[in-house]
Amino acid sequence: MPAKQAGAPGLAGRWEGAVDVGGVKLPCAVVFSETTTGLTATMDIQGAKGAPLAAVSFVGKTVHFELPSPLGAATFEGTFAGTAIAGTFVQGVTRGTFTLARPGAPPAPARVPPPYREEEVTFANGPVTLAGTLTIPEGKGPFPALVMVTGSGPQNRDEELFGFKVFGVIADYFTRRGVAVLRYDDRGMGGSTGSLATATTADFAGDALAGLALLAGRPEIDRAHLGVFGHSEGADVAAIAAARSPNVAFIVMMAGMALRGDAVLRRQAEDSARALGGTDEQVTRILAAHQQLMDAVRTNAGPDALAPALRALMQAQIEGRSAANRQGMGDVNAFIDKALPAALAQNQNTWIRFFVGFDPATAFAHVKCPVFALFGEKDTQVRPDLNKAPLEAAFAQGGNTRVTVKVYPEANHLFVKAVTGQVWEYPTLEKAFVPGLLDDLVAWVSSVTR
Repeated sequence: MPAKQAGAPGLAGRWEGAVDVGGVKLPCAVVFSETTTGLTATMDIQGAKGAPLAAVSFVGKTVHFELPSPLGAATFEGTFAGTAIAGTFVQGVTRGTFTLARPGAPPAPARVPPPYREEEVTFANGPVTLAGTLTIPEGKGPFPALVMVTGSGPQNRDEELFGFKVFGVIADYFTRRGVAVLRYDDRGMGGSTGSLATATTADFAGDALAGLALLAGRPEIDRAHLGVFGHSEGADVAAIAAARSPNVAFIVMMAGMALRGDAVLRRQAEDSARALGGTDEQVTRILAAHQQLMDAVRTNAGPDALAPALRALMQAQIEGRSAANRQGMGDVNAFIDKALPAALAQNQNTWIRFFVGFDPATAFAHVKCPVFALFGEKDTQVRPDLNKAPLEAAFAQGGNTRVTVKVYPEANHLFVKAVTGQVWEYPTLEKAFVPGLLDDLVAWVSSVTR
C-alpha cells in the first residue's frame, strides 16, 4: 500500500488516544510527519516513547501503520474523520480497537526539580550507543551506584508500563537516600541506537557492563560498590553481567526467570489460554502446538517448518478461546493469514532464537556477589512457585551463600498490588508499589555497600 506523500491535510502532528483490548484501555500517542520521502510516524505506548512505526500509509480515508516488536508486529488500520482516527488493532491472535484524537489538554505543570543532580549521558557497547539519565545524590560522595536494566520488549529508561514509571520511581527513591542510579533507554528506543530484535539477552549484559564502566569513571561514584538492578529479563541480564565481571559488587533481581526460555513461554501460553476460557482439552492442544513451535525455533528451522507450526498454534489458540473472547475476529483463516507474516518474522529473529534455549541457571551458578531476588506472589509472567526454588538451587550449586529471596504477597509482575495478576489488569491498578518494597530495596543495598 503506497504511503500518501503531500496532501494529507490534518494528519501531520500529534494524536492521542487508547488501544482497547478486551475492555482494557492502553493509553497511546502517535506523531505523524510528512517528509520528502513519504509519511512517517512514531508511537508512545506501554513505556515505549518515540518508537518508529513501519508501513505508514494514508490512502483515501484509511490510515495504516505497524509497530514492530520482538513479540510480533502490531498492526493498526483506521478511518480518518478529520478530528479523529478510529479502527482495529491486531497483534498475533490478539485483536482490539483503537481511537486517536488531537490533544486538547492544557500543558502539564512545571516539574519541581528533585533534591539531587540529574545528568543526561551516553555510553557505547561496540557499535551501539545507549542514552540515559544519571542521578547523583547531594553531597560530595563517593556514592554507591547501580545500573538499571529493563525487562523484555521495547522500554524507555523509566520502564514506563501502563503509565507507571517503574524505574523512574525506584531511581528517585534510591537517589534521595544516597545511591546513584543510571537508567537508560533500550536499544532502538528514545536516544539509544541499535535494535532489540537483532540482539540477545547476553548482548544486553554487555550494555549493562558498559553502563557500569561509565559509573566507574565518575569521581562521585564509589567504584568498589557498583551493582546491577534488573527487572524480569533484566534480572537475568544482571546475573549474566555479574557472572562475567568481578566489577559487579551486587545484583538486585526483580521477578527474575530461573527456567529455560521455552519453559517460561510455555507456562505463559498455558496461563493465558486458561484465562481466556480454554478447557483442559483445548489447553492440551495449545501446549502440543506450542511445543512443536518451540522445537522449530530452538533448532533454527526455516520458514517452511515454522509457518505450519505457527498456523497450528494460532488455530489452537483461537479455538481455545471462549465465545466471548472470539467475538469480532471474523473468518479465522483470514485472521491467521494476516497475522502469520509478523509472527513468522518474530520467531526467526536473533532475540527469540537465543531466548528459547537460554537457561539462566548456567549464569546463576557463576555469580559470587550478594544477590537480592524478589518475586510477586500474583506474578503470572514469572511465577514464584515455579522460579523461586530453581533460582535458590542454582545459586547454592555455585556456592553463593549471600542470596536473599523474598516473595511479596498480592504483588504482580510490576510489584503492584493485584487482583488476578494478569497483564490486562495492569491499567486498572494503582500506580504504586506494594508496601515495604522500596524500603526493602534501599535497606538491602545499604547493607551490602557499607
